[in-house]
Formats: sequence, C-alpha cells, structure tokens
Amino acid sequence: MKFRILTLSILLVTLNSVNTFAQDNGQQLIDDFFSNYEDKGVEVAVDELYKTNPWTTRIQDAINNVKTQLARYNEDLVGKYYGYEPIVTKQLGNSYVLHSYLVKFDRQALRFTFQLYKPEKEWRLASFAFDDSYDDELEEAAKVYYMDLNK
Repeated sequence: MKFRILTLSILLVTLNSVNTFAQDNGQQLIDDFFSNYEDKGVEVAVDELYKTNPWTTRIQDAINNVKTQLARYNEDLVGKYYGYEPIVTKQLGNSYVLHSYLVKFDRQALRFTFQLYKPEKEWRLASFAFDDSYDDELEEAAKVYYMDLNK
C-alpha cells in the first residue's frame, strides 16, 4: 500500500512539473488569442493580445493597421474558418519564445507568428505577424541544394 501511495505521489509531482513547463512558454496567451478570435472577432483578439505589453500603447496606429489587414481575411475572401494547428515553437532561453501556427480557412491557410517575452514573471507580446508565404518557404526548403546527397 505504501508503495502505491509513493508511486502515485511521484507520478502526480511529475505530471504537475510537466504541466507547469508546458504553460511556462506563453501558451496561455496564444490560447486566449484564438479563443477571442473565434468567439469575439479579430479586433478583440488583437487588442487583448497587445494589451499584454504596456509598451504597445506607443504604436496604436500600427496595431490598428494589423487589425484592418487581418480583418480583410474574412469569409468572403478566404472562406470559412476551420481552426488552427501548431507549426513550430522555438524557445530562446526561458524568457523568449516564438510560436507559429497554421490558421485554416476553406480557400487557403495563413500563418500566424507570435513572439513572446517574459521580462520577469509574466509573458507579454513582443511581436505578432501573419502571412501566406509559408508555401514559398516550404518549396524553397525542398530544393535539391538543401539536401544531403552524400547519404
């Protein structure tokens, strides 16, 4: 009985540690962004994302431009929204992380890239971008000169 309790305790501590690490890369900001994007729209999602960084009040015109540009990718242009899936996460130390997502629409997909920074205790947005040039990059990566032909 003591062995089971000890094993269960170790398992719970391990799972809690894994969960803490998974949440410590700013993922909650991304989850909140997509929840707002789906439920409340582009404007609220972008505003809430940029609110995480107090320094962004100085670039309100640029934020408004991001909202305008992203709002153009509406159902008339790209079709129905089907969700998102992660492409890559790259972390630089414990305080800077890049999250890239494929955002799926009926006509085409977009790539959303979030760069997050944690100067002290909480993650904040460092940069947000979206584009549709991932297909060019993928095609470039498939070029023969990138392949190791000596294998």
